[in-house]
Amino acid sequence: MNLPLAVGSFLFFTVVVALISWWQTRRDDNSDAQTYFLAGRKLPWIQVAMALLLTNLSTEQLIGLNGAASIHGAVVMAWEIVPVFALIAMAWYFLPRYWSGNITTVPQFLEQRFDATARRIMGIVFIITIALNILPFVLYSGGLAMSTIFHVHTQLGVSEATSFQIMAWSIGIIGTFYVLFGGMKAVALSDTLYGAGLLVCGLLIPVLALFKLGDGDFLAGLSRVLQHQATKIDPVGGPRSNVPFDTLFTGMLFINLFYWCTNQMIVQRSFGAKSFAEAQKGILATAGLKLLGPFFLVFPGVIAAEMFGAAAVGNGDLAYSLLVDAVLPPYLVGLFAAVFLGSVISSFNGGLHSVSTMFSLDLYRGWLRPGASDREMVRAGKLFSVVIVFVAIFTTSLLGSSSEGIFTMMKQVMSAFKLPLLAVVVIGMFSRRVPAWAANVSMILGVFSSILLNSLWGDGFLGFRLNLSSLRIHWLHLAALNTVLLCGFMLIVGQFAPAAPVAASKSRPNMSSAPEMDLKPWRGLRVASVVVAVLAVALYFSLWRLASPG
Repeated sequence: MNLPLAVGSFLFFTVVVALISWWQTRRDDNSDAQTYFLAGRKLPWIQVAMALLLTNLSTEQLIGLNGAASIHGAVVMAWEIVPVFALIAMAWYFLPRYWSGNITTVPQFLEQRFDATARRIMGIVFIITIALNILPFVLYSGGLAMSTIFHVHTQLGVSEATSFQIMAWSIGIIGTFYVLFGGMKAVALSDTLYGAGLLVCGLLIPVLALFKLGDGDFLAGLSRVLQHQATKIDPVGGPRSNVPFDTLFTGMLFINLFYWCTNQMIVQRSFGAKSFAEAQKGILATAGLKLLGPFFLVFPGVIAAEMFGAAAVGNGDLAYSLLVDAVLPPYLVGLFAAVFLGSVISSFNGGLHSVSTMFSLDLYRGWLRPGASDREMVRAGKLFSVVIVFVAIFTTSLLGSSSEGIFTMMKQVMSAFKLPLLAVVVIGMFSRRVPAWAANVSMILGVFSSILLNSLWGDGFLGFRLNLSSLRIHWLHLAALNTVLLCGFMLIVGQFAPAAPVAASKSRPNMSSAPEMDLKPWRGLRVASVVVAVLAVALYFSLWRLASPG
């Protein structure tokens, strides 16, 4: 590796992004809550789309999803294609209800529909899961990737464990600076720049890998993968695969509906759009960009399995790192490092900014100090962010390799803690009869029932299993079953002990400058929804036909 060239290109791109973000936000008053938490509701659709994409896309996918693909094949591309339909649901159904309530956080919606207790429970669950589930996995996968791909331990002359900790701390500190001093607008601007770079560099890796496999002939490399890894190109998984095809219509769909429609980390980006139509346009643009996901989040893992064999399949979390290290030209190492680190930081500061928002609005002003000013809210959120960074870094040191890889582990934890929140939000939108106490019980009870179902009939929850039955059901089906049971419980309570027939409660406005919402939809919404849905189905069908014998 040409170290001076790599370091120079890395610093150049990183500094340019930071300077552009600072220049564009230098006059913003970040003591104003709406400016700090929602970028003043001035984001154009392209920044909404890139902020959504980069908040979602980080090394837990670049490393974890490619690692899963090297072991299980293209069946894991469901994690990139099913979101297309969840994003369509967000644009058509969830977003209008959020905007009509003029809310800033999803927990605030629960207060409008149920009561303040529902808002606090959801806010606390979100904060805990982001701090202990999302942020540590981002730091873990980011530190692992940066240490492995760029040989940090060799360059610095330290142990691999030390280099991993250095990278994890670096990511945490840089992400914290964006959140403390820039607010959501700075985050969205950096996401847009890093997003463009990541798409280019991410798609370049499999192209370079196929050239290498074919000894300089791209088509020869592609032919070699198609011949030797045909079973791993098939996106339709059987009953015993990592992602059975029928789970796409159960747990896979429910997890993506939660993630893209009720997850504060994600929906907050759409709340920052300058209009309702711009928010819808940004959401559908994200759906279109997700269709590119399999080409740099899945297929590199399949190529790595062909190129490295047991070295990639034996430890899937190293597959992408090995591939990048083998094919990336020295003159692109620094640029890729900057873009790669930018994607990690974007996901990290996206989660951290959401934690700051929910603590300030849902807990600090919504509970602990109702009379707090905007300036006090922002200051409290920033201080809480610093605490969460230390918690996330400490949790990162406890993570280790899983037989299923870090990506699957993260999703299993998400299904246990967050699908009960999806059930409550959906029931809150569909039914006015369900009382607040039933929703509050469901958010807490749902976590334990999910763990119990996986311990009884699944493969266990984080290694814990009750060997009381020989029946085994895929954890995605169990996730859907748990969600349906919670919805059934709330509907039954609503039928026999309905809530009093009063108008929806109105929570105190989170921000003094909250404007009236214009709900005029984007005119191209219908056409764009049909196009991305058809392309998603066509991509699945094409790969299935490509992998079929003959």
